[in-house]
Amino acid sequence: MTVSTIDRPALTPDAGASGTPSAAAAVGPAPTIAVLIPCYNEEAAIGKVVQDFRAALPDAIVYVYDNNSKDRTVEVARAAGAVVRSEPLQGKGNVMRRMFADIEADVYVLVDGDDTYHAASAPELVKRLWDEQLDMVNGARVTEIVAAYRPGHRFGNLVLTGMVAKIFGSRIGDMLSGYRVFSRRFVKSFPALASGFETETELTVHALELRMPIAEVKTPYKDRPPGSHSKLNTIRDGIRILRTIIILVKEERPLPFFSAAFGLLALLSVILGVPVIATYFQTGLVPRFPTALLATGLMLLAFLSLTCGLILDTVTHGRREAKRMSYLSLRAPGHHRPLAAERGDERR
Repeated sequence: MTVSTIDRPALTPDAGASGTPSAAAAVGPAPTIAVLIPCYNEEAAIGKVVQDFRAALPDAIVYVYDNNSKDRTVEVARAAGAVVRSEPLQGKGNVMRRMFADIEADVYVLVDGDDTYHAASAPELVKRLWDEQLDMVNGARVTEIVAAYRPGHRFGNLVLTGMVAKIFGSRIGDMLSGYRVFSRRFVKSFPALASGFETETELTVHALELRMPIAEVKTPYKDRPPGSHSKLNTIRDGIRILRTIIILVKEERPLPFFSAAFGLLALLSVILGVPVIATYFQTGLVPRFPTALLATGLMLLAFLSLTCGLILDTVTHGRREAKRMSYLSLRAPGHHRPLAAERGDERR
């Protein structure tokens, strides 16, 4: 399968003779494709990654964004034929924000520079996105190599993906995959607020919150080549991703978030207050006055939390509408009929 399968067909002799475009002419040109590779100290792998993606997507432009590498990543990537740029703010999320802002294309292929993802699957992912007019196709990792996908990483991915699925919707099975294909309207409507590896979580939640058309395709996954080392810290980055999920729940689901806080505070208030009230009814006295004040304060905080949730839920609804309108202002991926032809149909 090659990208040529989504190229524009030749015009038929009938086109233009009657002033009406043929079905083939209505298909439109092939998409412009950009391969985006964020890199940090990937001298051992980046050359092969660039070469493999140039072979798999010969019409695409391969961009390597260097993130303060201390080795020869820049020289190797440039020698392999990539367009090399740099982002001084450290962190994958910062690099992605810069890439998404700078590069103009119809289709964006995002992949890590560690040579663990299957470049030969890229045409299938691009074709799926373009033909089905999707906004994201996620490359779900499939491997039997223990060193490539360590049990700790696999378990953490299952837990974190499950949390996101429970809260935002179960449409992605490998939330932390670094291999994805995006439409232009996804990229240009994505706020990119994360700074590190938690950016994959942000990408997934953005697609789920706007209910974008997305898909997931299983792709082979392998271990790193000799001399290449992972920058991912299982504990530290796992905690950062978990924190990001909590923040996203607060921002995108404020009513359930603050309702949970309301329930917890109200429960503590009742636990502390019931004995005080029981004593008052028995003796007419309040001997544990500080406890009574604490219970009262907790109940006030509980209702304040619930009020915050109700207000922020309205604000979030307005933000979601604004994001949706920004997303809809960009043209959908895939083949389109010319606007003149559509207007001609309407007149007939």
